[in-house]
Amino acid sequence: MTNNQNYKDLKVWQESIVLVKETYLITKMLPKDEIYGITSQIRRAVVSIPSNIAEGQRRHSHKEFIHFLNIAIGSAGELETQLIIVKEIYSLSIDLIISKLDLVTNMMLALRKSIESKLST
Repeated sequence: MTNNQNYKDLKVWQESIVLVKETYLITKMLPKDEIYGITSQIRRAVVSIPSNIAEGQRRHSHKEFIHFLNIAIGSAGELETQLIIVKEIYSLSIDLIISKLDLVTNMMLALRKSIESKLST
């Protein structure tokens, strides 16, 4: 990643924005009494993913970028757990969103590995 590249150019950031939109659509299906409960938690977790990718890239430091990618990867795990809970409680179909989450997570892991390899050379 060069210093003049923007986080918006990163495919992983673009895919994570799609994940945010799809997640918001899913959470709209939840009961209104969940707005301050699981709905809020899910939305915070999903928004954290592209936000941390952007913040890490803007730091212009490989070590800091890895740190923020790790936070985003953690948020992905949090999101997956919350979606599973929603599926169990409300019987919502989450297969497509989990597939998108898996894609984004794998992309973040690959990006982290790529950056780590630059640090070790």
